[in-house]
Amino acid sequence: MPNKFIFIPIVTILFLLIDLYVFQVVKYLTADLSESSRKVSYLIFGLFTVIAISSLWIYNFGQVHSYSRGFRTFLVATVFVTYFSKLFVVIFLFIDDLLRGLEWIWFQIRPLTSEKTELPTQALPENQITRHDFLMKTATLAGVVPFGAMTFGILSGAHDYRIRNQKITLANLPTQFHGLKLIQISDVHSGSFFNKTAVRGGIEMLLKEKPDLVFFTGDLVNNKVDEMAEYQDIFSKVKAPLGVYSTLGNHDYGDYVSWESAEAKYRNLEKLKEVHRLMGWNLLMNENRIITVDNAQLAVIGIENYGAKGRFPKYGKLEQAYQGIEEMPVKLLLSHDPSHWDAQVNSKYKDIDVMFAGHTHGMQCGVEIAGFQWSPVQYMYEQWAGLYQNDNQYLYVNRGFGYLGFPGRVGMPPEITVIEFCKG
Repeated sequence: MPNKFIFIPIVTILFLLIDLYVFQVVKYLTADLSESSRKVSYLIFGLFTVIAISSLWIYNFGQVHSYSRGFRTFLVATVFVTYFSKLFVVIFLFIDDLLRGLEWIWFQIRPLTSEKTELPTQALPENQITRHDFLMKTATLAGVVPFGAMTFGILSGAHDYRIRNQKITLANLPTQFHGLKLIQISDVHSGSFFNKTAVRGGIEMLLKEKPDLVFFTGDLVNNKVDEMAEYQDIFSKVKAPLGVYSTLGNHDYGDYVSWESAEAKYRNLEKLKEVHRLMGWNLLMNENRIITVDNAQLAVIGIENYGAKGRFPKYGKLEQAYQGIEEMPVKLLLSHDPSHWDAQVNSKYKDIDVMFAGHTHGMQCGVEIAGFQWSPVQYMYEQWAGLYQNDNQYLYVNRGFGYLGFPGRVGMPPEITVIEFCKG
């Protein structure tokens, strides 16, 4: 991880350069105003800059863990929304400056004639605007739209829980399990929550579905077990007749924060495992469990995080977790990272019927309309949201219950997956 005493000042300088560039739009929009109105506009623009940069420094150099969750969310949201929106403005400003620069270069290098003639200036039609005006207005719109969308994504989208229903048909499913209702949730990220009432409402939605079985596929916290202190009572209510089974995600290990010692990091993980136990969840650490209904059986396998993309850790040991269930008619796998499916599951373990994953969050932004879905995360993960099939094997990628980084969701609402198993 970069040294924040070097990284944050560099980011601050970059942000200030962005602000200076975007200030062109402010001057353009206020050109026809009175001098006093322009000064007020400049002051407001500068005030937003001060608030955003101050938020960046307070979050990184203040006692962030002593702040309320709401204040931490405000700090993160202020920086993210402000400068992500301004990046869209910068794109169109750059296009405008690039085109004007190319025109200037062409004027300098074009062949000179013996007699310089000035082309008559033609007035534009009354209803037509110049290219510069068009790009400046487009730049303004390009900044306003994402700013509005992300603000709405925080205020509404972050906790706009959706039930997603899915049927999976398995030819080898014992008759006793026909109609089994399984609910999957994933990526709680309790350290990011700022609305306990809304989170409680999401769990109540889950319980109203009356599941037979519940799977949780990792990332209960962002980094530290203390994040669950306010929410353990809520998630403890998640129960099912056939049990709640869980596994760990990459964030659960505390790999993304500095610890005073290896022992402190180890204790944090052990306490997190204890939280699973206290909530009544069966945490599977490279192991399996057999579920029996009227003498029929199926196997639930759970492995630690196994990421085949980027630098995500490979703690999972599927070979170990698989031992002893070779003859089970149905095998269901909990594995946090969907890249594990192509890396091992559908090539080496053809008899694992369904794998359940999370991790991607659908990048917390995207478009899903009439069966069409798109998100920037698809350029990193081939399987990133919903149901996938390879021959007789299935993978379901949950879009996540919580959020990380950006404290909201735009077009990619948090998900509670309800899966009905049918015998084919």
